[in-house]
Amino acid sequence: MLSIHSKIDRTQRLLRMLEEDAPLLAVRVAPLTEERQRSAKDYAADLRARTRAELEKLIEQVSLWDSNDRTPQAAD
Repeated sequence: MLSIHSKIDRTQRLLRMLEEDAPLLAVRVAPLTEERQRSAKDYAADLRARTRAELEKLIEQVSLWDSNDRTPQAAD
């Protein structure tokens, strides 16, 4: 099972790939009908939104875990 930090890293990489691919998507779907272009672009936008939401959820889990951690910390 992946650690929460590994999940965050993977989700960040996926989001970065999806965002970088957005301009190329327009080129790939150009031969399609307008309806199918819109469908593909809407799907990609939904996938990016879901990935962002998942990333926010994972980051929130880490911050909650860190705030509940009662492990003694080293003094400066």
